Order: sequence, then structure tokens, then C-alpha cells
Amino acid sequence: MRFPLSLTANMAGYMVKKKISREKRFPLVMMLEPLHACNLTCTGCGRIREYESTIKQKLSVEECLASVDESGAPIISICGGEPLIYPGIGDLVKGILQRRKNIYLCTNGVFLKKKLDQFKPTSRMFFNVHLDGMRKNHDIAVEREGVFDQAIEGIIAAKAAGHLVCTNTTVYRETDMAEIDDLYAYLTKLGVDGFMLSPAYGYAAVCSTNPNGAAEIFLTRQQIMEKFNQADDLFRKYKMNTSPVYKEFLQGKRELTCAAWASPTRNVKGWKGPCYLITDAHHETFDGLMNDTDWSQYGYGKDPRCEHCMMHSGYEVAAALGVNRKISDTWKMLKWQMT
Repeated sequence: MRFPLSLTANMAGYMVKKKISREKRFPLVMMLEPLHACNLTCTGCGRIREYESTIKQKLSVEECLASVDESGAPIISICGGEPLIYPGIGDLVKGILQRRKNIYLCTNGVFLKKKLDQFKPTSRMFFNVHLDGMRKNHDIAVEREGVFDQAIEGIIAAKAAGHLVCTNTTVYRETDMAEIDDLYAYLTKLGVDGFMLSPAYGYAAVCSTNPNGAAEIFLTRQQIMEKFNQADDLFRKYKMNTSPVYKEFLQGKRELTCAAWASPTRNVKGWKGPCYLITDAHHETFDGLMNDTDWSQYGYGKDPRCEHCMMHSGYEVAAALGVNRKISDTWKMLKWQMT
């Protein structure tokens, strides 16, 4: 199976209950940012720039767990910032697992080997290591030499300890898809359990504040489609976590409607609205985010900031929810999960 049975069963059961109760909007993945501080200054990251004024602030473990309970989402993506420099990361993971949730702990991998003793292997948690290419180009992207090697050391150590490990790769304008093929072949030999491939969309928080000309590295909607058509072989060769429905959308073969509300973000300032990339408000409560946001005002063709966005945080969850469903989608998704 592509994902552990526990994750698949939890997600399926959760969605069935929500459908039976006729809820129109509900979260699938909660993006939990206990801090925005990071040990790197990656060119394509907007968090350390957008939240410069609160970069030293942190949520307490209790606040994080209360937010997990508040959203009710079955999957928690612990991100940031760099979660492995969060002082309470071990206790936070333990508390989330005790709630029978599934975790993707997103990390640049630099401290993964060092912090492994804080975690026990479980089918409910993946370490999700960000790698944007082989050694030279990845280190350029994160603006520091040696990071690729440290991340690989962390992956090897995590696999040796029995943990599940996946990777997330961002595709930029200059990304060579042949290099991503080489990367995935190398990571497959290391036993990595799955790969996510995402397009780099130039949102305001990074383009307007990054002095290094970051806007030039991002993709337009048309360029995203071209890049992901070039990547078609990758989806056949490797254990991709990108669903076939979302892949078709990225390749321009079908339309999807953004479901940003299904991936709410909680950070030190509150519940970020409307989505992971656009900040129009921070809400005090999860219900405030869901009920006080005019969702009809956002999305492709509605808000110019959404014009080139094809991010997984809005569209992959739309694919999972069956937005713009086609008759063949159920079979595609089932076959993908079982292979």
C-alpha cells in the first residue's frame, strides 16, 4: 500500500462521518506551526520574512494540542519554521499521537539525526524531509553548503531506527526534472517511503520581501503545467505521494476547485486566513476562520493572488475530497493507494 493502513482507515472513516453529517467544510490536514524560527534562510521560503516581528515567539505544547483538538483534523502537518528546533517537539508529537492522529513532521533534516531519540517509530508518523535536488543545487536553494549531506545522514539514521520517511521537493523555474529523477533513484536506494512533488508558486510574502529576487524563480500556471508534463515518467517510476487526480490538474488535463479551508494553518498569531500562503487575517478560533471567511472571494479567477497557485495545500485536498469528481476518479485513487 502507498500509505499505512492506519492512516488510510482513519482518513476514510473521518470523511464518511463528515459526509453523513452533511458538513460542507471540514479540515483534512491541519498545518501546525509551533514556531517560525529556522536554522536556514531558504530563498523560496516566506515564513521567516512574513513573520519577522514574531520570529522569536512560540506556541506552548498545550496551545498546540488544544488547536489539534479544536480542528479535529485526522492529519497534522507539523511545520514552521524548523520544527526540530522547537523545544517541546518530543512532547508535542507524543501528545498528538495519543489523540490517534497521523503526523507529517516537515523538516530540513539538519537536526534529524541529533533529535531522533525523542521519537519512537510508528505507522502514524512520517518524517517529511525537504530536498530540492542533488547536493549542489539543494545547497544553493537553502543558501548553505553541507545541508544536503546532513539531511541524507538524518534520513539514513531515521530509516535505520525504523521510522517512516518521505520527502518533499519543490519545482522551481530552473529545476531540471532529470536531476529530480536522479534524486528519487538515490533516495529509493536509501529506503525512503514516498515522494511529494510540488510547484513553486510566487506568493506575496516571499516575493515582496526577499531581496534576492525570489520572484524570478517561481512558476506561472502555464509553466507549472509544462514542468509537470515533463515529470510524467517520475509518477510511473517512483512511489509518489502526489495523487493521480492532483497530478492531472498540475498537468493541465483537468480542473480542480481550491479547497483551502481543508488545510487550516495555526501559528503564533492565530488561525491564518484564508490559506497557508495568503494572509488577510489571523483568527482567534478555528470556528472563526471557517465561519468568518468569505471563501467565495478566493481561488483562481476570483483573487489575483490566486492566479498562478496550484499548491497541494489547496488542490491536493480538493482531489481527496472529490471536488470536481469524475466517474473514474474512485478507481484511480483506489488503484494508486493499493500499488
